[in-house]
Amino acid sequence: MTDVDVLIPTRDRGCALALTLSGLAAQTVSGFRVVVSDQSEHGSAWEDPAVAAALRILRHRGDRVETHRHLPRRGLAEHRAYLLSRAKARYALFLDDDVWLEPDALELLRTAIGELRCGFVGMAVQGLSFVHDVRPHEHTPYEEWTDGVRPERVRRGEPAWERWRLHNAANLIHIAQRLDLAPGEWRAYKVAWIGACVLYDRAKLVDCGGFDFWPALPEHHSGEDVVAQLRVMERHGGAGILPSKAIHLEFPTTVPHRPVDCYQVVLGDEAPSTGSDTPAAGTARP
Repeated sequence: MTDVDVLIPTRDRGCALALTLSGLAAQTVSGFRVVVSDQSEHGSAWEDPAVAAALRILRHRGDRVETHRHLPRRGLAEHRAYLLSRAKARYALFLDDDVWLEPDALELLRTAIGELRCGFVGMAVQGLSFVHDVRPHEHTPYEEWTDGVRPERVRRGEPAWERWRLHNAANLIHIAQRLDLAPGEWRAYKVAWIGACVLYDRAKLVDCGGFDFWPALPEHHSGEDVVAQLRVMERHGGAGILPSKAIHLEFPTTVPHRPVDCYQVVLGDEAPSTGSDTPAAGTARP
């Protein structure tokens, strides 16, 4: 699978990163390129023996690996912009450093974006500590793409924005169980955005500006992936993939201070916020 670059931003989270890399090393496909960009304060992430071992395994099985130290920190959006600048393949998977992928996850994502031909597809991360917490009231916004993925404009205050609730806790596990999907069967569904595991058509992401809004932001912010995905959806369309095969490791966040919402800075003039209790992308809400 030489047309996929896996882009992983990381900081001070060697144990989680090692688990994330081990998931990649167990994928049913190989030949992809992994680019790890590290902003750890004290030494590089690959000085951790577990991370170093996982990188060796990836290289041994034929996957190309690049590691970079990217300092000083200028915020999440700038870090993603840097990673995007390193990408070369047709498709770029932005994968957070606390996500473990089931062995066929990358193959399924690549199949889905090839068939759907949209701007991005993604697997919303599932928190297994919530697997017994069934929330039927949050399943209501689930709606499948049944005749191809089309561009759509999604903004706060609109009904489509409520799709973010689908990605709370372990909701997608429960929706998939209800649908009783056969082995190998998958569905594309409508999203507001997807956190932590998103495969982009790289040219389409760049066409929409990527993360070029980062200079307008202070270092401490969140929601940069939300803005990028809303832009891509509006021009090229995007979809979530069910079943999700992305497991949130539920490590403590390394970004506890989030005073600035990228949406408000970049898109705030387009539509007023309703004050919805909207979480940072990629979190599993209690």
